[in-house]
Amino acid sequence: MTMAPQTRTAQDQTAPGQTAGTGTAGTETAGTPAAGAAARAASRVLAEQIRVSVPERSLQLDLRAVSIVWRRELIRFRRDRLRAVTSLIQPLLFLLVLGTGLSSLAKGSLPPGVNFKTFIYPGVLAMSVMFTAIFSAASIVWDREFGFLREMLVAPVSRSAIVVGKCLGGATIATFQGIVMLALAWLADVPYSPVLLITLVGELLLLAFTLTAFGVMMAARITQFQAFMALTQMLVMPLFFLSGALYPLKGLPGWLSVLTRIDPLTYVVGPMRHAVVAHLNIGPLAQRALSPGITWDGWTVPIWLSLVFILAMGLIMMSIAIVTFSKTE
Repeated sequence: MTMAPQTRTAQDQTAPGQTAGTGTAGTETAGTPAAGAAARAASRVLAEQIRVSVPERSLQLDLRAVSIVWRRELIRFRRDRLRAVTSLIQPLLFLLVLGTGLSSLAKGSLPPGVNFKTFIYPGVLAMSVMFTAIFSAASIVWDREFGFLREMLVAPVSRSAIVVGKCLGGATIATFQGIVMLALAWLADVPYSPVLLITLVGELLLLAFTLTAFGVMMAARITQFQAFMALTQMLVMPLFFLSGALYPLKGLPGWLSVLTRIDPLTYVVGPMRHAVVAHLNIGPLAQRALSPGITWDGWTVPIWLSLVFILAMGLIMMSIAIVTFSKTE
């Protein structure tokens, strides 16, 4: 008699619990779509909070990228003091050793009072800029080997901004090297005239930009640092020797005359020599003998046209480098 009520009480207690559990499960089953929608909404809110903000490309952002790449080139050059010193050794050797050694041999063909070192000084200035400008472009190949170039290419900026920054950075560094050689003008008996110095700095900057663009154009296609150095060594010295840096352009054999007119370095060395000779204390005939000018089939090329030709070549080569970089993955 006593056990029956206890059993019924247990059953009564169990049944409601089971019913409640069943009802809760049913409620959860019925509320699954709403819970899923809430979870998706929460996920979207979280994604908005952690999403990386990538700015859209704009002219202001590209100009900032040009400035950053330009400053990076200057910082690398400032930290590499050995490079700044060694790049001056070869121009000084040409000026002091070659210029002094050949002075007695060339004395009879030069006007009175003009040293052979004075004659080759514009070519030595071009040499100091040439090596620094082209070798500064080698940093592109170096960055490609170590993967840093890929990080720059995936940045949300135009790839043309990277190329322009490289060209301007290399041109600035090379011009600085030329200014250092310009400060040593007294070694070649060249006067320190303000007009002459400003003219030479402008021509050095133009040459540095064109040669840097040439180096960047080559570096855009070369993947190994050793190959880039071998190619530049093969091209740099012929460019220098065919520019008329060590000899006048008048009275050359036909084949050599054609090669000197093809060499773009000729169109900077000529105006630089003209500027130096114009500030020497010599007569007009002597000036014309030292700087006869660049001729095309008897027509003398104006100085301004030579400089425009160099600028156009620099812009063309920089454009080719931009197109090449745009195709790089």
